[in-house]
Amino acid sequence: MPSMRKKSELPTKLCMQCKRPFTWRKKWARCWDEVQYCSRRCKTESRQSH
Repeated sequence: MPSMRKKSELPTKLCMQCKRPFTWRKKWARCWDEVQYCSRRCKTESRQSH
């Protein structure tokens, strides 16, 4: 079992839509490099603006 990390030690990114920082989540473990948006809302808003 891997050792636990503090939340402050998790990687972060900036959302492409709202420009807010968001942190790594376990559900994004396999696709963290492809994640661009912090939420579904930001993802759908970015598609509507084009």
